Amino acid sequence: MNPATTASNLHLTGLHHVTAVAGDPRRNVEFYTRVLGLRLIKRTVNFDDPSTYHLYYGDSVGTPGSVLTFFPWAGVRRGRPGTGQAYATAFSVPAGSVPFWTARLLAHGVTPAAPVTRFGDEALAFNDPDGLVLELIATSEPDTRTAHAHPEISAAHGIRGFHSVTLAVTSAAPTAALLTGPMGYRATLSSPGRIRYSVGTAGPGSYIDLLVDPKLARGLPGAGTVHHIAFRTPDDATQAEARKILVDLDLQVSPVMDRNYFHSIYYREPEGVLFEIATDNPGFTVDEPLATLGHALKLPAQYESQRAEIEAHLPKID
Repeated sequence: MNPATTASNLHLTGLHHVTAVAGDPRRNVEFYTRVLGLRLIKRTVNFDDPSTYHLYYGDSVGTPGSVLTFFPWAGVRRGRPGTGQAYATAFSVPAGSVPFWTARLLAHGVTPAAPVTRFGDEALAFNDPDGLVLELIATSEPDTRTAHAHPEISAAHGIRGFHSVTLAVTSAAPTAALLTGPMGYRATLSSPGRIRYSVGTAGPGSYIDLLVDPKLARGLPGAGTVHHIAFRTPDDATQAEARKILVDLDLQVSPVMDRNYFHSIYYREPEGVLFEIATDNPGFTVDEPLATLGHALKLPAQYESQRAEIEAHLPKID
């Protein structure tokens, strides 16, 4: 069935989280907490491979739309961003922040690209230590979200959450049909080779950009690439409705999976990017208080009996 032929809507409200692959977990924590100023809000394990961490970073409380997560495997091969992947993950920062961030990144050994203007906002692109493509979008659009407090980064410059995710595709039409059909997105802006889509009330945290470049090489998985992107839905009921719509469209949709902090379903868009729909509830304070988020290793119930073995294997994180 053509996704564009359905009038049903998945009730998505924006981005929930982005999950990427990294190498050394200590280096990953150092970069995202100390350089970018995000909060480590959860340290747990990969539910499918408890021999490695699953690390979550976000604002002070782990608000959906602020959360970047990693599967860090020390020694994993470097991937290659390209088509069929979420190519770039962009954070929202206040207008006028680019000079601050350029200086800060350079001081920490990161050389960003020259800033560019994109749809009226200033965009600063750079790579994390594993090569993951990141962007800071200094936007004058209203964004009331609050950055996590950091001693070296004032609120006038802090990261407030996601701005957008860019998907690299060889052709816009198949992915656009899924986005603007059941997923409820609408095209809002375009420039040569790029189309922006928004959902819900729009604004930072809702945007998906399609980077259309048939000459771009196919992405290869590995460190420095995005594993999947997740979209927000309010609760289990709206997720169940979304799953039914996707199944009726003959998409290969996973069963509902309990991720402790949200419930998830997974499917792939036409170019192969793995999409997830995640519930806003129950949130990251379900198993530890707000004040100590990310301090202790939290295990899903099925691995609790193996805690001693798992903790002995995992590298220590400050």
